[in-house]
Amino acid sequence: MTTPVLAPMEAKLVAELPEGAGWQFEPKWDGFRALVFRDGDDIEILSKSGKSLARYFPEIVALVAGIGQTRFVLDGELILPVDDILSFDALQARLHPAQSRITKLSRETPAQLMLFDCLTDGDQDLVGQPLTERRATLEALHARHGGPSLLLSPCGDLASARNWLAQSGGALDGVVAKRLDGPYRPGERAMLKVKQHRTADCVIGGIRRAKTGEGVASLLLGLYDDAGRLNHVGFTSGIAIAERAALAARLEPLIGGPGFTGKAPSGPSRWNNGQENEWEPLRSELVVEVLYDQVTGARFRHGTRLLRWRPDKAPAQCTMEQLVYELRPAELATITDERHLQTFR
Repeated sequence: MTTPVLAPMEAKLVAELPEGAGWQFEPKWDGFRALVFRDGDDIEILSKSGKSLARYFPEIVALVAGIGQTRFVLDGELILPVDDILSFDALQARLHPAQSRITKLSRETPAQLMLFDCLTDGDQDLVGQPLTERRATLEALHARHGGPSLLLSPCGDLASARNWLAQSGGALDGVVAKRLDGPYRPGERAMLKVKQHRTADCVIGGIRRAKTGEGVASLLLGLYDDAGRLNHVGFTSGIAIAERAALAARLEPLIGGPGFTGKAPSGPSRWNNGQENEWEPLRSELVVEVLYDQVTGARFRHGTRLLRWRPDKAPAQCTMEQLVYELRPAELATITDERHLQTFR
């Protein structure tokens, strides 16, 4: 199949949701962005970077093949619920070299396709059309062919978007705003997105030194589980060079402590070409509050930002219960338009 050169429209991160008329708001889904192309029997699924995902999600290819319409281009998100939670870990597990493994996972934990835009409908090119027209076409397509695995992303006004953010308990990754009169702009940041701000109080269970050996480059963060074990959940870096030596002096008396008594940091890292990334354990006495984005596999998916020290917080109070995990679709259904989310059930 010769796939048209088409990059997905992207979003610019902003601090506040836009006000005024002319905006449509949608939940920000935590999955793999995907452009889905069908031309007769030819089907392709492309990631945001332009790489094919079709091999890794055969159940989505079969889903698209089963749609009673043979020509379209759709924009959406591949999501994967595991135990009623959208699991980014499970999506990443699909990117496996062994086809037998992919086939097994596609049967055990099938993915879903969440739709939020329609770029081509039959021979009609909708890229230059306003969102209102594209959305109407998408809703009509979903009404004809939607089901438990082919879902339609809900949309609403500003009041709805604020309600989603306020009542989701932080589980919603964020909200995307689109101009109702705007065309689809491939490759441009023509949408706006607001992300949830999540914080956690964590114990400093260890440190990694700067490459020069002088000062602290990053703090290794831990949280206690129900068994009282301190598990490594991530790190915070971005420590100013001028502050690294002073921080090392502050932490020096704690070096040599038990550190992490549950899950500990691994040595080699994909960020340092597989080389050993040594760390030093500390006594579990200091607590910091950090800002994080998402949780995957019981740890922060990305590095965190240090907000403040918490001398008022006892380390034992820093538990795994603080973490906000991936979105539970059933919970979002209670704060969004039920008719758009009925296919989750």
